Amino acid sequence: MGKILMKGNEAIGEAAIRAGCLNYFAYPITPQSEVAEYLARRMPEAGGVFLQGESEVAVSYMIFGASGCGERAFTTSSSPGISLMAEGMSYIAGGECPAVFVNIMRGGPGLGGILPSQADYLQATKGAGHGDYRMLVLAPASVQEAVEMVMTAFPLAEKYRNPVMILGDGLIGQMMEPVEFPDHLKTEPSNKDDWATNGMDTRKSDRRNLVKSLYLDPELLNSHNLKLKAKYDRMKREEIRYETYHTESDYRVLIVSYGTMSRVCRTAIDELRSQRLDVAMVRPKTVFPFPEQAVLVASEKESCEQVISIEMSMGQMVEDVERSVRGKRQVHWFGKCGGEVPTPEEVIDAIKALVK
Repeated sequence: MGKILMKGNEAIGEAAIRAGCLNYFAYPITPQSEVAEYLARRMPEAGGVFLQGESEVAVSYMIFGASGCGERAFTTSSSPGISLMAEGMSYIAGGECPAVFVNIMRGGPGLGGILPSQADYLQATKGAGHGDYRMLVLAPASVQEAVEMVMTAFPLAEKYRNPVMILGDGLIGQMMEPVEFPDHLKTEPSNKDDWATNGMDTRKSDRRNLVKSLYLDPELLNSHNLKLKAKYDRMKREEIRYETYHTESDYRVLIVSYGTMSRVCRTAIDELRSQRLDVAMVRPKTVFPFPEQAVLVASEKESCEQVISIEMSMGQMVEDVERSVRGKRQVHWFGKCGGEVPTPEEVIDAIKALVK
């Protein structure tokens, strides 16, 4: 099957169906409401279920219930809605259930605005809810990449029995691009009989499976958290994904940028290099785990003078970049966070200001 021109939000919904997920629970919020609008029609056609919750809090527990039964389940929302789902995310992580959350970010804080933003970076990468937990967080830079990351997120969630987040922005959700849905990314749920509450008769077992996050004994809770930490450490070993641009040659400035903003940076880099100002970029595809080693190696290049984090937030990724660079280069920030997307010309001016 060839490529289809689709809006990002609709492509995300279709990708989940193509990945084998037939349980979608959601509550509408701009700029991602088209996912729910699309799946209200498509889920019944595919033999699946779409249920609109009475709130985002309720949706997160619908996800917990479905995933606890071993079913693939996902939701989509945008920044304030994700905040309301954060409690449920913590329960899902504590109960070791696989689930997929998609955040099409908008500006904030508070109600903010409905235009694109990357201001939920810290919320996503440091654990949105309470307690010691982390999520694997994938950050697409195109609609096609969003499709592939959504399809990949379900087996990753099952591999770690942990929530996975796709961290997009309003542009990813609203733009239209040609996409295809790779057949090889469709997978079947794995090993759910080992843990899911799907019924002893179903499993032909005399052993009950119990999904819970309550541990009143402090020693048991500590042991449980150590077990969870081992999963997060494994993510750091096995799931780091990134892309480099012109790091094979010499450059004076290294950009670190992700998502839609990285596409603007790529255009700026091409123009700067045509003006004989060499610039390169590391683009994280996973923002947790963060590609620390890739950024460190790129920053250590002898020709590299400065490192700059370019993002649609007030510099939320800067601390991850600084930790990666380990004080060997000065780290700067450039960005906007009101819903405006910095232009290539503005990025070019920011880079030139570093190397006067």
